Amino acid sequence: MKITELREMSDEQLQATANEAAVTLFRLRFQSQSERLNTPSEIMKNRRLIARVKTLQTEREKAAAAKS
Repeated sequence: MKITELREMSDEQLQATANEAAVTLFRLRFQSQSERLNTPSEIMKNRRLIARVKTLQTEREKAAAAKS
């Protein structure tokens, strides 16, 4: 997902996306240790997605704190 797509999401959708990516990352890590992955780049993609979501959540928290 691109950052523009993530910015359009609500806070609840962002949290759901982060949770889903974390679960997928967990499964991919297990799979990489137990057997060969078909697409090893998926681990990095999920890590980056989680980082983007967390960054966006932090930006929104700081913006909300600045308004109050």
